[in-house]
Amino acid sequence: MVGEAKENKNTDTPDVSFVVPCYNEEGMLGYTLPRLEAAFEKAGFVLELVAVDNGSVDKTGELIKELAKDHPSIVHHRVDVNEGYGNGVLQGIPRCTAPWIGIIPADGQVDAEDVVRLYETVITTDGNVVGKVRRRFRMDGLYRKVVSTSYNLFVRMLFPRLESIDINGSPKLLPAKILRAMDLRSKGWLLDPEIMIKAHYMGLRVLELNVFARMRGNGVSHVRAETCWEFLYYLIRFRFSKEWKKRFISAREQAAVTPPGPAGKMVEFTIDKTAH
Repeated sequence: MVGEAKENKNTDTPDVSFVVPCYNEEGMLGYTLPRLEAAFEKAGFVLELVAVDNGSVDKTGELIKELAKDHPSIVHHRVDVNEGYGNGVLQGIPRCTAPWIGIIPADGQVDAEDVVRLYETVITTDGNVVGKVRRRFRMDGLYRKVVSTSYNLFVRMLFPRLESIDINGSPKLLPAKILRAMDLRSKGWLLDPEIMIKAHYMGLRVLELNVFARMRGNGVSHVRAETCWEFLYYLIRFRFSKEWKKRFISAREQAAVTPPGPAGKMVEFTIDKTAH
C-alpha cells in the first residue's frame, strides 16, 4: 500500500522536479538533499524534490520528514513495501508538478552543481531530448568498473541503435509530458534501460554530460551480484517482447505525443565549471 504524500510548502511553481528513490539511505540524505536544494536556489531555479521512502527499514522516512520541515523543496512520499528501485521512481512521478522531471539516486555520487548544469542545458533545447550524465570519471573499484563496462556492452549488443554510452547514468531529465507518455512499467533495475529504449523509439535526442562520479560517502550500495543477472534476464525479455511496444504506442498516442522523427544523435559534452 502506498502512503499519502506530504504537501510541498514552497508556494512557487517549481521549474523542475526530481524523484529521489530512497531505500535505507539515512546515512546520505542529510548531505544530498540540502545540497541539491542549495545548488538550484543559487542558480535561481525553484526545485521540487520528491523524496520517496521506498520501504526503508531504517530512519530514512523520519529523516525525510525532518528535512522537509526546514527545506521547502522536499516532498515526502512513503511506499510501505519495497518492490524495487523502479517502483520507488514510478510511485514518485505522479507527485511531480514541474514541466521537467528528473530521476536521481540519493547516493550523492554526482555533484549538485553538475545536476544544475544538466538542467540549464536541456531547457535551451526544443524539448525533444533526454538529458543525462555520463559517469566518465569514476572512483569505483575494479569489480564495479568491469561489471558496468560489460553491462553497457551487453545493452548495446541487444539495442545497437541506442544513443548512449552509460545507460544507467543518472540523473536523467525529461519533459514531464514525454516521461509520462513513456508508460514506464519496470519496478526493478530495468527502469533506466527502459527509459533509454523508449526515448529511442520516440526519436528523442540524447544529451550526455560528462561528470566525475564519486564513491558513496555513507550507506550501502543496493546493487548486488544477483542484480546483474536480473538485468540480463529482463533485458533479453524486453528485447524480444512485442507486448510492451503495443502498450507504449497506445499510451503515446493517448498522450498526443508525436515522435519528431528518427532518433537524433547523442551529443556528449563537458562543461567548464570555472565558467560559473
